[in-house]
Amino acid sequence: MLTTLCVFCASSRGTDARYVAAAHAFGALLARSGRRIVYGGGNTGLMGALADGALAAGGEIIGVMPAHLVEREVAHQGLTRLDVVASMHERKARLAEMADGFVALPGGLGTLEEFTEIWTWGQLGLHRKPYGLLDVSGYWTSLLAFLDHAVAEGFMRPEHRAMVCVAQDAEALLETMDHAPPPALPKWLDRATT
Repeated sequence: MLTTLCVFCASSRGTDARYVAAAHAFGALLARSGRRIVYGGGNTGLMGALADGALAAGGEIIGVMPAHLVEREVAHQGLTRLDVVASMHERKARLAEMADGFVALPGGLGTLEEFTEIWTWGQLGLHRKPYGLLDVSGYWTSLLAFLDHAVAEGFMRPEHRAMVCVAQDAEALLETMDHAPPPALPKWLDRATT
């Protein structure tokens, strides 16, 4: 079982109440299953709902946030621990170091950037940790279609596309990630295939 999951998600609520409910429920599920959560440390949007769900279920949740965001009073004040770092780069490195696996909930550019960086690092063999998308209400459908298009057009290998776990049900996603083989092989670059 993965014991520490890094969760990437939005600092806003989105337009569909199901996103907030899913974030809250996911935090509670992780807490009830005895898993520690590491995340960006925010108190708003899906980030706040995730933390509130975990805390309400008695879970451990650690936030990692750059000082400039803490100064803007966006840090959650009830966390098990809040690590204040100097930069966004340091935040991402710390989260990656602390986690056994990664999950993205709905979010915007920040969520997508954080998740795709982790995916790229896995593709390059820089880590061997599983990662997944919780596809709340089909939120990630368009991204998955784009990735299939990238494979069809020769910009992504099928084995690299297959490295991400995807599920609409949180328990199913965790089950898949708990038993997923580590990312298999680093991406080798050669003139014939790049």
